[in-house]
Amino acid sequence: MPVRGAGTDTEERRVTQWSRTSGVVMVLVAAMGLAALAADRIFTNPKPQGHLRALFPKAAAFSPLEGTPLHFKAFAADPKTTPNAPLLGYAFWTTDLVPNEYGYHGPIHVLIGMDLTGILTGAVVDYDSEPYGYFSVQPPEFGAQFTGKSVRAPFRVGGDVHAVSRATITISSATRAIRDSSRAMAKAFLNPANLKP
Repeated sequence: MPVRGAGTDTEERRVTQWSRTSGVVMVLVAAMGLAALAADRIFTNPKPQGHLRALFPKAAAFSPLEGTPLHFKAFAADPKTTPNAPLLGYAFWTTDLVPNEYGYHGPIHVLIGMDLTGILTGAVVDYDSEPYGYFSVQPPEFGAQFTGKSVRAPFRVGGDVHAVSRATITISSATRAIRDSSRAMAKAFLNPANLKP
């Protein structure tokens, strides 16, 4: 029968140490992965009340950001004091619904309002890191052109969406994010029979 020697004990200690180190590394990698997933939410404006009021000026109250997909609800009366307060529509971040849509330099954070018939009440660009954002998506005119647009519209840059030379990637990305997130919200929450063309 073989006798255990010092070499075997050393080897077992190495294996045990390696196992512990591997476990710690895996926990750290998992934590970094979760932090990376949460990073997009960090840059989203946590207090968009001003934007919400601009998108729904007649709203008396807004729900917190919640649900799947994440969204705000705009109410005609405060649900805390008026049970069954009429719902005016939804507001949502493009980055929550289409997080993989990137412009030239990164995601473009747009808060969108949509009524119960699939008509956009507006779009507000809250944050971007685009090199040409200052003359493409940041001017209020960019978001304003989506007010009154149906989710069924083509959302074609150079067609029903204004093109901006030298900022095609930025404009196209923001437009796709607005189109795709709006359509996803309409599919999740609106009755197709009530959608306006």
